[in-house]
Amino acid sequence: MFDVNVWRKEFPILSREVHGKPLVYLDNAATSQKPNAVIASERHYYEALNANVHRGVHTLSQEATDAFEGARDTVRRFLNAAQREEIIFTRGATEAVNLVAHSWGRSNLKAGDEILVSEMEHHANIVPWQMLCEVTGAVLKVIPIDDRGALVEGAAQAMMNSKTRLVGITQVSNALGTVNPVADMIRAAHAVGAVVLVDGAQAVPHLAVDVQALDCDFYVFSGHKLYAPTGIGVLYGKRELLEKMPPYQGGGDMIAHVTFKKTTYNQLPYKFEAGTPHIAGVVGLGAAIEFVESVGLDNIAAHEDRLLAYATQQAEAFEGLRIIGTAPGKASILSFTLKGVHPHDIGTILDSAGVAIRTGHHCAMPVMDHFSVMATARASFAFYNTLEEVDALFVALRRVEELFLK
Repeated sequence: MFDVNVWRKEFPILSREVHGKPLVYLDNAATSQKPNAVIASERHYYEALNANVHRGVHTLSQEATDAFEGARDTVRRFLNAAQREEIIFTRGATEAVNLVAHSWGRSNLKAGDEILVSEMEHHANIVPWQMLCEVTGAVLKVIPIDDRGALVEGAAQAMMNSKTRLVGITQVSNALGTVNPVADMIRAAHAVGAVVLVDGAQAVPHLAVDVQALDCDFYVFSGHKLYAPTGIGVLYGKRELLEKMPPYQGGGDMIAHVTFKKTTYNQLPYKFEAGTPHIAGVVGLGAAIEFVESVGLDNIAAHEDRLLAYATQQAEAFEGLRIIGTAPGKASILSFTLKGVHPHDIGTILDSAGVAIRTGHHCAMPVMDHFSVMATARASFAFYNTLEEVDALFVALRRVEELFLK
């Protein structure tokens, strides 16, 4: 049996108060809180292992390297990648997308080629491709969404053709909660010879991901949404693609041999990991994944589905509240507006009640434009949230209603 209260005890921050009220943390799509196991792993690294990796013969360096590379093996297993060399550590999903755009994109795209993204993408899966188009002459095409916040049925496949070279698609929308049919899109893209990058930043905390089953070419995610430290992320890439891609950055550890006449580059995955990495963050990411696996992704998904269904039911009964994003099969996000109240005012009043949500455009301005809103309020759930916390959200929203609408 899944007992949420048992797992809540593993997150020290959940016991604090805000403005004299118990913290109700519902901003998990922005960043998740960290369990004791992750905090302890970082502390242990700094207290017992602190040394650079890959470069020392002394004991601390060897032990730090073992911990660092052990985390890579953990990520490989978590994503079911075929080889550990396909796991590249980055600063986050954003850097991972930029790595692919810079390295694969500049090597493979030319004027007239097409890149396909969806209307619901995070800015991190839009702006790097726009920058790439400016350099190469490629063209960015946009798959439309409907008024539920789902991809327009059949639109993506209809837009794919011999000019389509890359499809960048989010698995779960950070602004809407929509879960996209990425496996179908990958098959369609491969049929026209395109490669596919999947933004999994909002997916990995909620869904089991198997990159071999998906057959995606690239998959990116950030650790800090997966209960891991900030400043660490992952790029998965098929080995045959990574082998052909030039380095993204130059520096230490990504080289095999350097002279002033010529530099030869290191083997995978180190070719893409220039400089001293965020070693403690990588170790913390490995600990976070092991922690999530101990909870069980099936348990996480089932509990979060209950939370979202309960919150949606209350939202639908709340007069003047408009849910933004009503696609079937959503994951863990309730975005909304309240007639007559700016989302920032909603967020401020909720904060006074100890309820933390996110307000704004959520780095998804095209989504806001589609729904003709400047911003939304977004409550996003993690497995440590409770039904009582959902109740606290709506009690605080009634207070907003009293202050602004009555």
